[in-house]
Amino acid sequence: MNLSQIELLRILQENEFSLSRAAEKMHIVQSAVSRQLQLFEAELGSPIYERQGKKLIGLTALGQRIMAEVAIINMAKNNIQTIAADFIDSNQGVLHIATTHTQAKYFLPKPILRFREKYPGVRIYMVEASPEQLINKLHTRKADIAICTEKVGEDSDLIVNPCYEWHHAVVVPKNHPLSVGDISLKRLASFPILTYSFGFTGRSNIETAFKNTAMELDIILAAADTDVIKTYVRLGMGVGIIAGMAYDPVADQDLVVRDLSHLIPSSRTKIAYLKNNYLPVYTQHFMDELLIAAKELFH
Repeated sequence: MNLSQIELLRILQENEFSLSRAAEKMHIVQSAVSRQLQLFEAELGSPIYERQGKKLIGLTALGQRIMAEVAIINMAKNNIQTIAADFIDSNQGVLHIATTHTQAKYFLPKPILRFREKYPGVRIYMVEASPEQLINKLHTRKADIAICTEKVGEDSDLIVNPCYEWHHAVVVPKNHPLSVGDISLKRLASFPILTYSFGFTGRSNIETAFKNTAMELDIILAAADTDVIKTYVRLGMGVGIIAGMAYDPVADQDLVVRDLSHLIPSSRTKIAYLKNNYLPVYTQHFMDELLIAAKELFH
């Protein structure tokens, strides 16, 4: 048994057990992949893959147990490399951030700018995706940290720290009936609603607000992108429910914003990363910048 074989098992899992894709990733011929698997299983004395002819179609019970250990070995290997690089020069490196559109556009610019001033040698790669996809990117080490509101608290393999709390707001064109007067759930529910897709930007809390009432929201458009919601509000399609911080007093001055903190429970944006994953000094500093920016923005 050697580290190359362990790496092969990881690559096979990430590529849906495809021998050809694993061979391509490892820059070896497919017959060499098959040979390494045969040697590994012979050493164990039991197969770790279910097969259909020569095709791998899944893991045996033993294979599932082994892959849990492979994940630990792979994390240790990556941690060793990161620790060494951090020791040699903690001002150089790459920071991979996974987040949603709302966080990327309305919250992250200021902390990223400050971080770059202190760590100009660190390159930043940002990917925007759904919360489920963000979590997967953490597990596959395509992201170092994730910043979002939904889902991350449900994964026991993650360390999750609160970043800030925020509230939803209504946006409507000027002269819309909701631009004046008190807003209630009943009044809100009487209009077509444009808001976030399921799993994005506190949508679950919007649902919670109406859960114990006899009223239902008429959600005629759902999107992951706040700017898309505001675009269709401007077209007169309905009332927008967005994150309060996503209202820009300058760019959105043609819209009226109304606070919904008295109607919809507050949402909490979180910072998440894998347990036992070594974070370089600059990553820890970036998370500090996030907390500083949150205090300035919401206090």
